[in-house]
Amino acid sequence: MKAGALNTRLDHRNPLVFDTHELGRCPGAMKKVSRTVPAPKDLGIEVIGVREGAEITLDLRLESVMEGVLVTGTAHAPLSGECVRCLEPVERELDTEFQELYSYPDADTRTGGHHGAADAGDDAEEEDTHLLEGDLFDLEPVLRDAVVLELPLQPVCQDDCPGLCSECGARLADDPDHRHEATDIRWAALQNIQLSGADEGADENQEK
Repeated sequence: MKAGALNTRLDHRNPLVFDTHELGRCPGAMKKVSRTVPAPKDLGIEVIGVREGAEITLDLRLESVMEGVLVTGTAHAPLSGECVRCLEPVERELDTEFQELYSYPDADTRTGGHHGAADAGDDAEEEDTHLLEGDLFDLEPVLRDAVVLELPLQPVCQDDCPGLCSECGARLADDPDHRHEATDIRWAALQNIQLSGADEGADENQEK
């Protein structure tokens, strides 16, 4: 966890903040929690995601270990987005699993570990470490990572979606026989000459 993160006080009223007090820091203790929470803002990618406020169903198992609390869980959420081929709305259901260790701030002391010169290269790992704040932990970062990793990068309304007409933008799935008359480039050039000649004739008649 990054340095400034420890200064952020968790709010127990936040539906994505969980209390581990009942585990009592006793290794081997376990607690199951089920909760339905509103989706946080920007939970997804540009083309698909979970709408803010949509219901996410969480089933968690909290296990006390020497270093902290191991959280294992599943999340079920509705997805909303648009087809990357025809831009029609796409609705899906997402199920994802996750597991994360939330460490005690004093975990090194409790387990007999220590920091020294050999640990100087572990800064990147420490930044990714999730810490308990008292008895509380915030599930949002873990949930966000789990959901985003499961999202389709190019969602489609159906596997064989033909997309849009490149000439007029019509949705091809609505009109399988949709097509435009192909004009031979040679005839197009001749047509332009004829139009040009007609315009010149009209100008001459106006001068008379």
